[in-house]
Amino acid sequence: MMIELIPVGILVGAMSGFFGIGGGTILVPILLAMGFSTKDAIGISIIQMVFSSIYGSYLNHKKGSLIIGEGILVGIGGFIGGFIGGYVTQFIADRVLEFLFLGLLFFALYRLLISKHIEEGSQTKSINKTLLFFIGVVIGIFAITLGVGGSIVLTPILVGLLHYPIKKAVSAGLFFVVFSSVAGMSSRLLTGTIDFENGLIIAVASLIGVWGGIWLKERITSKKHKIALLLMYVVAIAILLNKMWF
Repeated sequence: MMIELIPVGILVGAMSGFFGIGGGTILVPILLAMGFSTKDAIGISIIQMVFSSIYGSYLNHKKGSLIIGEGILVGIGGFIGGFIGGYVTQFIADRVLEFLFLGLLFFALYRLLISKHIEEGSQTKSINKTLLFFIGVVIGIFAITLGVGGSIVLTPILVGLLHYPIKKAVSAGLFFVVFSSVAGMSSRLLTGTIDFENGLIIAVASLIGVWGGIWLKERITSKKHKIALLLMYVVAIAILLNKMWF
């Protein structure tokens, strides 16, 4: 099982870098298919997200695609929400978590489908700082409860409501994951509900993938990037539906 987790980590890391997701969107369904329980899969996913989001945000900042400003406010909210979410998970049944996760994926798919194309370098909308903070809190609670970083909700909001170009939204989404995942892991450690051994294997392997994913992201057009993002949501939904009903 340990050897099998290495290529899984590299794959998920590449998707984290390319799509700006924590990795849980894909990792949780894969781990469920491999026989892990939902709660163990979520815990492993949170560890992987800490590693991939910190490294990926560092690379995005170096390349100039990460807007730190408003991301800090959403991130602080995400940290608080993520800490709460990591504690809440242990009280929710696996089946309920699966349905919540499915609903989250459908929401993200819908928001991206209806969003308009914004050119790179376009002006983004400003938004009330208090509202940004509370958006972060809500996304943090919901996301860490389900073992995802929250960017699958935040990225469509940034693109659809704040007019972020897709690549900058993806970078901002991964930056948000730093806050929510660190908080989620901290609260999980306090409750003792996390699989560190398997989580570290996937997390370390994911760093290789993160570098490759960001390298590829910088070399494709925004339209192709959006299409790839939509396909990723469809695949994740298919994997989860297969686990839940077949």
